[in-house]
Amino acid sequence: MSDLPSTPDPAGLPVAVIGAGPIGLSAAANLLEHGLTPIVLEQGESVGAAIRQWAHIRLFSPWQYDIDPAARRLLEPTGWVGPRPTALPYGRELVESYLEPLAAIPSIAETLRFRSTVIAVTRLGMDKTRTRDRDTTPFIVRVSSPEGTTDHLVRAVIDASGTWDQPNPVGQAGLQAAGEDAASSFITTALPDVVGAERDRFAGKTVMVVGAGHSAANTLINLGQVAKNEPGTRILWAVRGSGSVQRLYGGGDLDGLPARGALGSRLKTLVGDGVVELITHFTITGLATAGQGLAVTATTPDGVRTIDVDVLVPATGFRPNLAMLRELRLELDPAVEAPRALGPLIDPEFHSCGTVPAHGADVLAHPEKDFYLVGMKSYGRAPTFLLATGYEQVRSVTAAIAGDTAAASCLRLELPETGVCSTDLGGSCDGPAATMPSEADGSRGASCGTDASADADADGCCSAPRLVTIGFPTGTAHGRSGDSDY
Repeated sequence: MSDLPSTPDPAGLPVAVIGAGPIGLSAAANLLEHGLTPIVLEQGESVGAAIRQWAHIRLFSPWQYDIDPAARRLLEPTGWVGPRPTALPYGRELVESYLEPLAAIPSIAETLRFRSTVIAVTRLGMDKTRTRDRDTTPFIVRVSSPEGTTDHLVRAVIDASGTWDQPNPVGQAGLQAAGEDAASSFITTALPDVVGAERDRFAGKTVMVVGAGHSAANTLINLGQVAKNEPGTRILWAVRGSGSVQRLYGGGDLDGLPARGALGSRLKTLVGDGVVELITHFTITGLATAGQGLAVTATTPDGVRTIDVDVLVPATGFRPNLAMLRELRLELDPAVEAPRALGPLIDPEFHSCGTVPAHGADVLAHPEKDFYLVGMKSYGRAPTFLLATGYEQVRSVTAAIAGDTAAASCLRLELPETGVCSTDLGGSCDGPAATMPSEADGSRGASCGTDASADADADGCCSAPRLVTIGFPTGTAHGRSGDSDY
């Protein structure tokens, strides 16, 4: 079936938003403020479908930073009262106290299409080889749902679908380890509910956590709680990289988000006390069932090593699903698969500070006019993503789609420092990203005009910088080296 008009007028068409997580709903709220009509396509059965899979995890930024400004402006007239600003919400609370009320607002609710999986995005009547009139031709977004396949005609596309459903394998070089598929029954999701619903799977068992980001830290800390009460619980932390051990623990007291800094400090204590056994230079090459357990084989500086475990937790990150975009003209960074202009700012081989300059439509643009990757998917395989970055992305992108180039180019975003800025290469953000503006030295992603702009209305884009950031400890941001500042 199809909703394609016979004589489409692009100006009267809706804007497709792929994904109904925090960034997707932020995009919808911003589009509505511009007088545009969004259609939000979500493959899950509800808003925040991915977050519900790690609902037991506490965020490391308080509520005062967790709500998008445009979304707040929609919520407050309904009588909604925001949670206590200084509280740290769990993923479940983020969904129930923010995303669900936002989705219930009629102007948002009527845009939502659940159980709708986008399988392709292209231009009406042309594949990626056709150029003439391409920029003025509407997009077709093909969607699979229980009702069948539907083609939606839209004026622009904002892909906020994230990367949660595209986990990286645990093997080396971006490939699955030998036997990885066959060992799936021993492998958990990136953020299992260790102290809750899945406790019995870990209590008294030998558990290996692979990865060096905040998702790994969360799981290891939760496993430490289990180990205190369950004799025989052995916790192994396998790290592929060969960088500084200190970097694994983050910035500690120097971190601009105290809860994020405390995460690394608690993990460091667990390792120091022997509760967690840290194994570095561990590159998994094979997985094989061994009785009731799993034999994990890896190369190490001392040769091949095999360790028997009961459970393997893959906190090795995610990658973007680009298959549905193959008929679009994208310009991606060859390393991290982010928009080309953004890649050097976030490549973990050169930049790991966790503070990225504000960026919007100009940086996120592709040769395919009016198509944008935003949110975690815009970071491709790179780490360090914060939700505030996504909020500013969609504010700028929606302004660009609406034709407000001034608002699209006026960027203001202040992110907290992580307290750590180093790489496995021994650098300190002196790679390609050093040529770009950075909050670290007080500069901004783009000029908002003269100094007089500082006196603009506090609700305008040129108001004083405001921190509106959230850190998801979800494991969706591990880079090519297996490390993350997310």
